[in-house]
Amino acid sequence: MSYRVALLCGGDSPEREVSLKGGAAVEQALLSLGYEVVVFDPPRDLPRLAERVAEFDVAFLVLHGPGGEDGTIQGFLDSLRLPYQGAGVLGSALAIHKGLSRLLYQRAGLPVPPGETFSKEKRAQIPFFCQKLGYPVVVKPATQGSSLGLSVVKTPEELPAALERAFALDAEVVIEKFVKGREITVGVLGEEALPVVEIIPEGREYFDYETKYTPGAAREVCPAEIPESLARKAQAYALAAHRALRLRHYSRTDMIVQGEKIYLLETNTIPGMTETSLLPLAARAVGLTFEKLVERLLFMALEG
Repeated sequence: MSYRVALLCGGDSPEREVSLKGGAAVEQALLSLGYEVVVFDPPRDLPRLAERVAEFDVAFLVLHGPGGEDGTIQGFLDSLRLPYQGAGVLGSALAIHKGLSRLLYQRAGLPVPPGETFSKEKRAQIPFFCQKLGYPVVVKPATQGSSLGLSVVKTPEELPAALERAFALDAEVVIEKFVKGREITVGVLGEEALPVVEIIPEGREYFDYETKYTPGAAREVCPAEIPESLARKAQAYALAAHRALRLRHYSRTDMIVQGEKIYLLETNTIPGMTETSLLPLAARAVGLTFEKLVERLLFMALEG
């Protein structure tokens, strides 16, 4: 059967360009599979989608950051009774907020770096908290993705500039102890964890925005070359995080391995979907081509 797909990509978050690239890759995959596709860019096209909703069987989301992964577009599609892949309103809203995610991870018994969330009104408390936590610390906006606005702060003198960057993007920031270790990510597809991917930044201390989207700036190894016991633990953590945040269909959780310990950082509810993105890389390791991954997500959306 040839389903009619409303493909939503673009948006107006700082991750717009990444979304458009992923949308183009998914569009090509859907067309090659024989589906009908119409692309909608939310900032300008939502009224048009509402008018034409009866023409479509399903929506496919390739949106990142606020407005795409925070539950707003999910609520809009729910009101249109148009099914879509990925987390619903509640799961999206919980997962995009790194401070709330931390609390839910902890309630589920999952380890996170020591840290806390601060609003702009409590900004004056942050230097004292960082001193108590001990430098270096990580400063990041509570609801941005792709490491946007993230800084690793090594001294008190570096803190004000880092806070300016983070608060410019969000009314709340998360401050965490910097955990030095190996960066890994684990995708969940359905009820199964995919193979662990290790991200190795070339010449950088951590996987920042520039490293993520500059060709050759990082190596991705899948399956990660870590002990089998650690890989199984990371996969179990990814599944537990997926459930704790009330997600569905798929997700990808970023973690740090330090010795025998694994710390959770954040969970992505709409992981990157270019052919070289991390979730498709892990899916290929279990025999799923990019096209088959896209089709499987499409069927998940149709099944609810």
